[in-house]
Amino acid sequence: MNTKKIMHFLKGIAANNNRQWFLENKAEYDEVKADFEQGVDLIISQLSTFDDEVSHLTAKDCTYRFYRDVRFSPDKSPYKRHFGAYICAHGRKSLRGGYYVHLQPGNCLIAVGCYWLPTNILTSCRNEIMANIDEWRKDVESNDFVDLFGRPNEGEWADDKVSGKGFGLTALKTVPKGFPKDYEFVQYLRMKDYCCWVSVPDDFFEGDGWLGKLEIICKTGKPMMDFINNVIDDYE
Repeated sequence: MNTKKIMHFLKGIAANNNRQWFLENKAEYDEVKADFEQGVDLIISQLSTFDDEVSHLTAKDCTYRFYRDVRFSPDKSPYKRHFGAYICAHGRKSLRGGYYVHLQPGNCLIAVGCYWLPTNILTSCRNEIMANIDEWRKDVESNDFVDLFGRPNEGEWADDKVSGKGFGLTALKTVPKGFPKDYEFVQYLRMKDYCCWVSVPDDFFEGDGWLGKLEIICKTGKPMMDFINNVIDDYE
């Protein structure tokens, strides 16, 4: 990917988020969008070497519209300030966990897992974690996982600010209803999502070798994702 061109455009739209500027720079948008999609196709090919469930996907299946849905948002800016792709075997609108790539000046990241799960599926995930706590801890307490992503809810991921690493976007302040308050590993029950991420520099996707680095990140998060996906698959 030519991330220099992509970042140049994204900085421009962040400073001039209006229809007139976008139309005046539509040719540049079309060029960087195509370049990003080409990069996503490369990522899919790399992921397919260890996760054949995503091998049938193309960038068109994974990328999001650049136009924002402003109907219920106080921010009426018509365009996003990032490019994102969710590489998920069941599609980008699936509840199932997948691999997410986010390009935004100063806030680029690679994530693995899922978020915004409905309460009934979250309850099932929590029950599954309790029933198989040794397997879960093996997945999320390995040295590689903790070194890369950290521990539950120590990181931060907001629209314009992302921590260097993170595991879990949000958590309940108390133990979820129906679960034992004195459970030894209650931190995993309080989590409201099962997503881990690593922030990367803006030039991460340039040159040679970045696909291999991305593969290491995604492979490290995959066991956690697979554990949760085994629960979600009962609902999809």
